[in-house]
Amino acid sequence: MGKTTSRGDAAARAERKFEKKLDFYAKVRQTVASLSTNKAIAKKKVRSRQKKLKAYDLSTLTEFLPDLKASQQPKPAEFKLKSKTRKNLVLKEDNQLQAVINHPAFQSDPLGAIHQHLQSTQPTVDEKPKIRENKNGNRKGKKKSKASAGLQSMEI
Repeated sequence: MGKTTSRGDAAARAERKFEKKLDFYAKVRQTVASLSTNKAIAKKKVRSRQKKLKAYDLSTLTEFLPDLKASQQPKPAEFKLKSKTRKNLVLKEDNQLQAVINHPAFQSDPLGAIHQHLQSTQPTVDEKPKIRENKNGNRKGKKKSKASAGLQSMEI
């Protein structure tokens, strides 16, 4: 019914089976060791990225800045773009760019058109130059000498 095998054949088969198991376990140990080294390398990369991000962390400067109203602070949920909204934004920006490029004022003088656009869209700054005072509290400025004042009166 079954195969007729000798005792020696069975022992040899058991020996081969045992060697295969040993090879398998050796390979498993080797892959575990390589995976652990890969993990260690990946952790080092993450740590270095975190250190670089800490260098750009400006949260400690917030104590020196004036407090802003809650309405002026951007909400983090608004900045998360989903694929659909990103696609719509790209299409909108593309249409805007094409409109600018095809505009006759931009085609004739691109820098002038950009300058004119910035002039019309940016708020104007009305600052008068401050009058400087010296240490005594007197205003700085050139005083006319008496001789030059006399010459002016003679010319009239």
